[in-house]
Amino acid sequence: MTGEGEVPEQRQADDEPARGVIAAFGRQLKLLRLRAGMERTELGKRVGYSADTIASYEQGRRVPQPRFIDQADEVLDAGGLLVAMKGEVGRARYPAFFRDMAQLEAEAMELCAYDTVVINGLLQTEEYMRAVLAMRRPLLDEATIELRVSARLDRQEIFNRWPAPLLSLVMEESVLRKPLGGKAVLRGQLEHLLLVGGRRNVEIQVMPLDREDNAGIDGPFTVVRRKGGEQVVYAEVQGRSNLVTDNDETALAAARYGIIRSQALPPQQSLELIEELLREL
Repeated sequence: MTGEGEVPEQRQADDEPARGVIAAFGRQLKLLRLRAGMERTELGKRVGYSADTIASYEQGRRVPQPRFIDQADEVLDAGGLLVAMKGEVGRARYPAFFRDMAQLEAEAMELCAYDTVVINGLLQTEEYMRAVLAMRRPLLDEATIELRVSARLDRQEIFNRWPAPLLSLVMEESVLRKPLGGKAVLRGQLEHLLLVGGRRNVEIQVMPLDREDNAGIDGPFTVVRRKGGEQVVYAEVQGRSNLVTDNDETALAAARYGIIRSQALPPQQSLELIEELLREL
């Protein structure tokens, strides 16, 4: 389960209203910047972003971060015009079928994910993201790819939240051996896993190829626990997603995940395996 972005062509139509919101924000930003008599370079310096990033926001190629929206509104003396669009822009960051899950991630106290095809979106490098998104059939257009990369990078803010959520991610060893995008992309991705796996609130585990018993045989899924103890299970396959909130089903999924963790290599041995795979490249 990689999360948002791996959608077939017919699902791109769902993104059109979202693109309209992002484009409208970009036009408003440009008008306010011109009214203030600022070049992109000057605005970028005052809010801490490059001129190229400002251009991508104005042209609707990237989704602006909430922090940027707040800063730009103040610097451009917009009187709240940009801030008023922050909610819509935030929702437009993701395709329709993933928006509920994106909200769950943002609220998660604990997130447990099991992946069997590609590396989880929360752990992907930008190069790996682009490689995976470019492989979709039917092909995704460049604008959609850019929006999905931006959205996926924004999701990774979960690692910077405080209080820090507890994150457990188990992946099949085969996932780590696929040179998607080429060996250089895979090398960078494995190095990134070692960095993220060193965080105190993150446990990365690998399910070895030689396991004769694997409780994850039914495929990838994610269990999210929110404040208050409520659990939600998310599953995604072939561009279709499913959120499960039934208490009995979520309890069974959490129990299944526990078994998967017990069958996988412990975190330290998993990181050692990743280091070994790096040496083989």
